Amino acid sequence: MSVDVAVVGCGIIGAAVAWRLSQLGLTVVCLDPAPGDGATYAAAGMLADVTEAEFGEDHLTALNVASARAWPGFAAELSLASGMDLAFRRTGTLTVAYDSGDRQQLRRLLELRRGLGLPIEEITVDDARGLEPLLGPRIAAATWTPDEHQTDPRRVHAALLSVLADRGVAVAHRRVAELSLTPSGTVDGVVDDHGTRHRTGSVVLAAGWASRELARALPGLGGAPTRPVKGQVLRLDASGQPGFSLGRVVRGFVQARPVYLVPRPDGEVVVGATSEEQPDDRRVTAGGTFAILRDARALIPGIDELPLTELTARARPGSPDNLPLIGDSGIPGLLLATGHYRNGILLAPLTASALAARYGAGTVPEWAAAADPRRFAATVTGGPT
Repeated sequence: MSVDVAVVGCGIIGAAVAWRLSQLGLTVVCLDPAPGDGATYAAAGMLADVTEAEFGEDHLTALNVASARAWPGFAAELSLASGMDLAFRRTGTLTVAYDSGDRQQLRRLLELRRGLGLPIEEITVDDARGLEPLLGPRIAAATWTPDEHQTDPRRVHAALLSVLADRGVAVAHRRVAELSLTPSGTVDGVVDDHGTRHRTGSVVLAAGWASRELARALPGLGGAPTRPVKGQVLRLDASGQPGFSLGRVVRGFVQARPVYLVPRPDGEVVVGATSEEQPDDRRVTAGGTFAILRDARALIPGIDELPLTELTARARPGSPDNLPLIGDSGIPGLLLATGHYRNGILLAPLTASALAARYGAGTVPEWAAAADPRRFAATVTGGPT
């Protein structure tokens, strides 16, 4: 049986896209051997449009800001439709520097973000301790970003699967082995790892870092140059620990190494993260675990007393310029929603809206132009990543 759209990949990006397309009245199928078990499963859920702004990434920052503004409405709609609590809340982000070198880096980023008109301010170390009394004794500087939110990606994904089921969107637990082409070169479906051919009007490739492998066999396509960037994340349990009360996201630099701690309403504290140009082997390493705990406890020493409940390693989908790939690939019948790197959770509402606009109005909105996959059209398959 043919459907209108096959979405390859059912993490938070693929599931959000499928939800929005189903709301247009399209028939949709998602294919993923383990929905939500990739980067979505490891993600901390910081909706950090301000504190993720980096040098040379103005276009990405603009996308992040737009999607952060969309998150409250997206969360409210999804929570209402699914009847689930997404743990979506405004906590703000406290960013601290450990030593004098880290202070210089923090202030460079502060000036960058102020220059972009983003809501961030430098505060005194005493004020930082007033916000978070658990901060360690050695803090050299701090900034405060009051408007940033967070959510629990695993809850968001569960809610998306619920609303997809309610809307009749099939989620096939199958790995896509290849994209199907007509003699004229149009993508007209996918073939799964059981050899079943799924005929569709078009395909949205949202397979994270694996998108490149699926697209590389298509002649002339340079529009999916994704790569795996491995991250390791720890989860601690602060429930039942009356002496430990972390109310805000704490980020920081410890001798130039970034680290973050994200407290959840249920007492979970997510701590990360490494960033390694490594395959998605899903192996947590002793060195990675040590490095995360060493730097996190330098900022919040009280984590020493918390039970360690989970170690997770997953690869995020990087792109050559750190911008996602959203929209037409340049191959008829194939659209992309991938390459979100460290901002997949944050950019889910915007990505889904952009693809819905493409299917509904025929074009991706102008505000998503910087993420056009065809910017890589000149990249030959197997070329630079």
